[in-house]
Amino acid sequence: MSRTTPERVQPDASRGVLVRPRKKARGVGWIENRPPGRIAGVHPRDLWAYRDLALFLALRDLQVRYKQTIFGVAWAVIQPLAGVAIFTFVFGRLVNVPSDGLPYPLFVYVGMIVWIYLSTAVNEAAQSLTEKSALVTKIYFPRILAPFAAALPGLVDLGISMVILGGFMAFYGIVPGVSALLFPAFVFALALVATGAGVWLAALNVQYRDVRYALPFLVQVWLFLSPVVYPTSLVDGAARYVFALNPLVGVIDGARWALLGAPPPGAAALVSLATGTALLVTGIVYFQRVERRFADVV
Repeated sequence: MSRTTPERVQPDASRGVLVRPRKKARGVGWIENRPPGRIAGVHPRDLWAYRDLALFLALRDLQVRYKQTIFGVAWAVIQPLAGVAIFTFVFGRLVNVPSDGLPYPLFVYVGMIVWIYLSTAVNEAAQSLTEKSALVTKIYFPRILAPFAAALPGLVDLGISMVILGGFMAFYGIVPGVSALLFPAFVFALALVATGAGVWLAALNVQYRDVRYALPFLVQVWLFLSPVVYPTSLVDGAARYVFALNPLVGVIDGARWALLGAPPPGAAALVSLATGTALLVTGIVYFQRVERRFADVV
Protein backbone atom coordinates (compact mmCIF):
# COMPACT_ATOMS: atom_id res chain seq x y z
CA MET A 1 0.00 0.00 0.00
CA SER A 2 1.58 3.21 -1.13
CA ARG A 3 1.64 6.31 1.03
CA THR A 4 0.36 9.52 -0.48
CA THR A 5 2.28 12.69 0.05
CA PRO A 6 0.13 15.30 1.86
CA GLU A 7 -0.63 18.43 -0.06
CA ARG A 8 1.32 21.47 0.92
CA VAL A 9 -0.60 24.50 2.07
CA GLN A 10 0.90 27.61 0.52
CA PRO A 11 0.66 31.06 2.10
CA ASP A 12 -0.73 33.92 0.08
CA ALA A 13 0.72 37.05 1.71
CA SER A 14 -1.23 39.41 -0.51
CA ARG A 15 -4.48 38.24 1.06
CA GLY A 16 -3.24 37.22 4.49
CA VAL A 17 -4.64 33.69 4.15
CA LEU A 18 -3.45 30.17 3.55
CA VAL A 19 -4.54 28.76 0.22
CA ARG A 20 -4.83 25.02 -0.32
CA PRO A 21 -4.25 24.25 -4.00
CA ARG A 22 -6.88 22.53 -6.10
CA LYS A 23 -6.95 18.78 -5.92
CA LYS A 24 -5.78 17.05 -9.02
CA ALA A 25 -7.76 13.93 -8.18
CA ARG A 26 -11.11 13.02 -9.62
CA GLY A 27 -14.07 15.24 -8.85
CA VAL A 28 -14.55 18.92 -8.56
CA GLY A 29 -11.54 20.88 -7.27
CA TRP A 30 -11.80 23.06 -4.20
CA ILE A 31 -9.90 25.84 -2.47
CA GLU A 32 -9.83 26.42 1.26
CA ASN A 33 -9.09 29.94 2.49
CA ARG A 34 -8.33 30.43 6.16
CA PRO A 35 -6.21 32.70 8.37
CA PRO A 36 -2.56 31.83 8.87
CA GLY A 37 -1.89 29.29 11.58
CA ARG A 38 0.65 31.58 13.22
CA ILE A 39 0.45 35.34 13.22
CA ALA A 40 3.96 36.68 13.60
CA GLY A 41 3.26 40.35 13.30
CA VAL A 42 1.57 43.11 11.42
CA HIS A 43 2.36 42.75 7.76
CA PRO A 44 2.18 46.14 6.01
CA ARG A 45 1.58 44.39 2.69
CA ASP A 46 -1.55 42.72 4.09
CA LEU A 47 -2.83 45.97 5.58
CA TRP A 48 -2.20 47.75 2.29
CA ALA A 49 -4.09 45.03 0.42
CA TYR A 50 -7.15 45.73 2.59
CA ARG A 51 -6.83 49.52 2.52
CA ASP A 52 -10.13 49.88 0.64
CA LEU A 53 -11.93 48.03 3.41
CA ALA A 54 -10.36 50.29 6.04
CA LEU A 55 -11.47 53.38 4.09
CA PHE A 56 -14.97 51.95 3.69
CA LEU A 57 -15.27 51.27 7.43
CA ALA A 58 -14.02 54.76 8.27
CA LEU A 59 -16.47 56.44 5.87
CA ARG A 60 -19.36 54.37 7.14
CA ASP A 61 -18.55 55.26 10.74
CA LEU A 62 -18.41 58.93 9.78
CA GLN A 63 -21.82 58.73 8.09
CA VAL A 64 -23.43 56.82 10.96
CA ARG A 65 -22.07 59.27 13.54
CA TYR A 66 -24.13 62.18 12.22
CA LYS A 67 -27.05 60.25 10.75
CA GLN A 68 -30.45 61.58 11.85
CA THR A 69 -28.88 64.37 13.89
CA ILE A 70 -30.18 67.94 13.85
CA PHE A 71 -26.83 69.72 13.94
CA GLY A 72 -24.80 67.17 11.95
CA VAL A 73 -21.12 68.04 11.65
CA ALA A 74 -21.79 71.22 13.64
CA TRP A 75 -21.25 69.02 16.70
CA ALA A 76 -17.55 69.16 15.85
CA VAL A 77 -17.76 72.88 16.68
CA ILE A 78 -20.37 72.81 19.46
CA GLN A 79 -18.56 70.29 21.67
CA PRO A 80 -15.21 72.11 22.07
CA LEU A 81 -16.86 75.52 22.33
CA ALA A 82 -19.20 74.30 25.07
CA GLY A 83 -16.24 72.79 26.90
CA VAL A 84 -14.28 76.02 26.60
CA ALA A 85 -17.19 78.05 28.00
CA ILE A 86 -17.62 75.76 31.03
CA PHE A 87 -13.93 75.35 31.82
CA THR A 88 -13.21 79.06 31.36
CA PHE A 89 -15.90 79.96 33.88
CA VAL A 90 -14.95 77.27 36.43
CA PHE A 91 -11.17 77.08 36.15
CA GLY A 92 -10.33 80.40 34.49
CA ARG A 93 -12.57 82.68 36.55
CA LEU A 94 -13.45 80.90 39.79
CA VAL A 95 -10.26 78.90 40.40
CA ASN A 96 -7.95 81.22 38.43
CA VAL A 97 -5.84 78.44 36.92
CA PRO A 98 -2.76 79.79 35.06
CA SER A 99 -2.43 79.29 31.33
CA ASP A 100 1.27 79.90 30.52
CA GLY A 101 0.60 83.54 29.63
CA LEU A 102 -1.97 82.66 26.97
CA PRO A 103 -5.64 83.72 26.93
CA TYR A 104 -7.35 81.00 28.92
CA PRO A 105 -10.16 80.29 26.37
CA LEU A 106 -7.57 79.79 23.63
CA PHE A 107 -5.39 77.71 25.93
CA VAL A 108 -8.30 75.41 26.80
CA TYR A 109 -9.61 75.22 23.24
CA VAL A 110 -6.42 73.60 21.95
CA GLY A 111 -6.53 71.10 24.79
CA MET A 112 -10.21 70.40 24.14
CA ILE A 113 -9.92 69.64 20.44
CA VAL A 114 -7.03 67.28 21.15
CA TRP A 115 -8.98 65.60 23.94
CA ILE A 116 -12.25 65.30 22.00
CA TYR A 117 -10.45 63.59 19.14
CA LEU A 118 -8.73 61.16 21.51
CA SER A 119 -11.82 60.28 23.54
CA THR A 120 -13.99 59.84 20.45
CA ALA A 121 -11.41 57.70 18.64
CA VAL A 122 -10.77 55.51 21.69
CA ASN A 123 -14.48 54.94 22.29
CA GLU A 124 -15.13 54.10 18.64
CA ALA A 125 -12.10 51.81 18.42
CA ALA A 126 -13.06 49.97 21.61
CA GLN A 127 -16.47 49.09 20.13
CA SER A 128 -15.22 48.49 16.58
CA LEU A 129 -15.12 44.68 16.74
CA THR A 130 -18.26 44.04 18.79
CA GLU A 131 -20.30 46.36 16.57
CA LYS A 132 -18.99 44.57 13.47
CA SER A 133 -19.46 41.05 14.82
CA ALA A 134 -21.23 39.87 11.65
CA LEU A 135 -18.23 40.92 9.58
CA VAL A 136 -15.75 39.37 12.01
CA THR A 137 -17.49 35.99 12.10
CA LYS A 138 -18.21 35.60 8.40
CA ILE A 139 -15.13 36.71 6.46
CA TYR A 140 -11.42 36.96 7.02
CA PHE A 141 -9.66 40.30 7.02
CA PRO A 142 -6.90 41.72 9.23
CA ARG A 143 -9.02 42.38 12.33
CA ILE A 144 -6.70 45.12 13.47
CA LEU A 145 -8.03 47.24 10.61
CA ALA A 146 -11.25 47.76 12.58
CA PRO A 147 -9.73 49.83 15.44
CA PHE A 148 -7.33 51.47 12.98
CA ALA A 149 -10.23 52.59 10.79
CA ALA A 150 -12.20 53.78 13.84
CA ALA A 151 -9.47 56.31 14.62
CA LEU A 152 -9.77 58.01 11.21
CA PRO A 153 -13.20 59.75 11.22
CA GLY A 154 -12.27 61.92 14.20
CA LEU A 155 -9.59 63.58 12.09
CA VAL A 156 -12.37 65.21 10.07
CA ASP A 157 -13.82 66.75 13.22
CA LEU A 158 -10.34 67.84 14.25
CA GLY A 159 -9.89 69.59 10.89
CA ILE A 160 -13.19 71.44 11.33
CA SER A 161 -12.18 72.50 14.83
CA MET A 162 -8.93 73.87 13.47
CA VAL A 163 -10.89 76.36 11.36
CA ILE A 164 -12.53 77.72 14.52
CA LEU A 165 -9.11 77.80 16.19
CA GLY A 166 -7.91 80.07 13.40
CA GLY A 167 -10.71 82.50 14.27
CA PHE A 168 -9.77 82.34 17.96
CA MET A 169 -6.14 83.11 17.17
CA ALA A 170 -7.10 86.04 14.95
CA PHE A 171 -9.36 87.43 17.67
CA TYR A 172 -6.56 87.33 20.25
CA GLY A 173 -3.93 88.54 17.78
CA ILE A 174 -1.76 85.40 17.93
CA VAL A 175 0.19 84.60 14.79
CA PRO A 176 1.71 81.11 14.56
CA GLY A 177 5.44 80.94 14.00
CA VAL A 178 7.71 78.51 12.21
CA SER A 179 6.96 75.92 14.88
CA ALA A 180 3.49 75.52 13.35
CA LEU A 181 5.12 73.40 10.64
CA LEU A 182 5.58 70.69 13.29
CA PHE A 183 1.90 70.59 14.22
CA PRO A 184 1.15 67.70 11.79
CA ALA A 185 3.77 65.65 13.64
CA PHE A 186 1.85 66.12 16.89
CA VAL A 187 -1.41 65.20 15.13
CA PHE A 188 0.28 62.01 13.92
CA ALA A 189 1.46 61.28 17.46
CA LEU A 190 -2.07 61.91 18.73
CA ALA A 191 -3.48 59.42 16.21
CA LEU A 192 -0.92 56.83 17.30
CA VAL A 193 -1.84 57.27 20.97
CA ALA A 194 -5.55 56.95 20.18
CA THR A 195 -4.93 53.90 17.99
CA GLY A 196 -2.73 52.24 20.61
CA ALA A 197 -5.34 52.67 23.34
CA GLY A 198 -8.09 51.67 20.92
CA VAL A 199 -6.34 48.47 19.88
CA TRP A 200 -5.88 47.44 23.51
CA LEU A 201 -9.50 48.17 24.41
CA ALA A 202 -10.92 46.58 21.25
CA ALA A 203 -9.16 43.29 22.03
CA LEU A 204 -10.16 43.39 25.69
CA ASN A 205 -13.76 44.35 24.90
CA VAL A 206 -14.28 41.25 22.77
CA GLN A 207 -13.25 38.99 25.64
CA TYR A 208 -14.47 41.00 28.63
CA ARG A 209 -17.66 43.00 28.13
CA ASP A 210 -16.98 44.85 31.39
CA VAL A 211 -14.76 47.11 29.30
CA ARG A 212 -17.66 49.05 27.84
CA TYR A 213 -18.99 49.79 31.33
CA ALA A 214 -15.60 50.82 32.68
CA LEU A 215 -14.61 52.84 29.61
CA PRO A 216 -16.54 56.07 30.42
CA PHE A 217 -14.95 56.18 33.87
CA LEU A 218 -11.47 55.48 32.49
CA VAL A 219 -11.84 58.19 29.86
CA GLN A 220 -12.98 60.70 32.48
CA VAL A 221 -9.99 59.91 34.69
CA TRP A 222 -7.69 60.28 31.69
CA LEU A 223 -9.14 63.74 31.06
CA PHE A 224 -8.19 65.05 34.50
CA LEU A 225 -4.77 63.40 34.33
CA SER A 226 -4.06 65.35 31.13
CA PRO A 227 -3.13 69.05 30.87
CA VAL A 228 -6.35 70.04 29.11
CA VAL A 229 -7.53 72.71 31.56
CA TYR A 230 -4.26 73.33 33.38
CA PRO A 231 -0.62 73.69 32.23
CA THR A 232 2.10 71.12 32.73
CA SER A 233 4.17 73.88 34.36
CA LEU A 234 2.17 73.32 37.56
CA VAL A 235 4.01 70.01 37.98
CA ASP A 236 7.58 70.55 39.23
CA GLY A 237 10.76 68.53 39.47
CA ALA A 238 10.90 64.78 39.04
CA ALA A 239 7.12 64.59 39.31
CA ARG A 240 6.93 66.07 35.81
CA TYR A 241 8.51 62.91 34.35
CA VAL A 242 6.00 60.77 36.21
CA PHE A 243 3.23 63.02 34.91
CA ALA A 244 4.62 62.63 31.38
CA LEU A 245 4.00 58.88 31.53
CA ASN A 246 0.62 59.94 30.24
CA PRO A 247 1.32 59.94 26.47
CA LEU A 248 -1.19 62.74 25.93
CA VAL A 249 0.92 65.19 27.94
CA GLY A 250 3.58 65.58 25.25
CA VAL A 251 0.96 65.83 22.51
CA ILE A 252 -1.04 68.64 24.15
CA ASP A 253 2.06 70.58 25.18
CA GLY A 254 3.51 70.16 21.70
CA ALA A 255 0.29 71.34 20.02
CA ARG A 256 0.14 74.47 22.20
CA TRP A 257 3.79 75.22 21.52
CA ALA A 258 3.45 74.70 17.77
CA LEU A 259 0.30 76.79 17.33
CA LEU A 260 0.23 79.31 20.18
CA GLY A 261 3.86 79.84 21.10
CA ALA A 262 3.47 78.26 24.55
CA PRO A 263 6.63 77.03 26.33
CA PRO A 264 8.22 74.25 24.26
CA PRO A 265 7.94 70.66 25.46
CA GLY A 266 10.91 69.73 27.61
CA ALA A 267 12.75 66.46 28.01
CA ALA A 268 9.66 65.02 29.71
CA ALA A 269 7.99 64.98 26.28
CA LEU A 270 10.36 62.16 25.33
CA VAL A 271 8.82 60.12 28.14
CA SER A 272 5.37 60.72 26.64
CA LEU A 273 6.67 59.71 23.21
CA ALA A 274 8.15 56.49 24.61
CA THR A 275 4.95 55.68 26.51
CA GLY A 276 2.79 56.30 23.46
CA THR A 277 5.00 54.09 21.30
CA ALA A 278 4.96 51.33 23.93
CA LEU A 279 1.16 51.60 24.16
CA LEU A 280 0.81 51.04 20.42
CA VAL A 281 3.38 48.24 20.12
CA THR A 282 2.13 46.27 23.13
CA GLY A 283 -1.45 46.77 21.98
CA ILE A 284 -0.66 45.27 18.58
CA VAL A 285 1.18 42.34 20.14
CA TYR A 286 -1.65 41.57 22.55
CA PHE A 287 -4.28 42.03 19.83
CA GLN A 288 -2.59 39.46 17.62
CA ARG A 289 -2.17 36.98 20.46
CA VAL A 290 -5.93 36.84 21.04
CA GLU A 291 -7.14 37.61 17.52
CA ARG A 292 -7.77 33.98 16.56
CA ARG A 293 -10.41 33.66 19.30
CA PHE A 294 -12.41 36.72 18.28
CA ALA A 295 -14.82 34.89 15.96
CA ASP A 296 -15.70 32.44 18.78
CA VAL A 297 -16.48 34.96 21.48
CA VAL A 298 -17.50 38.19 19.74
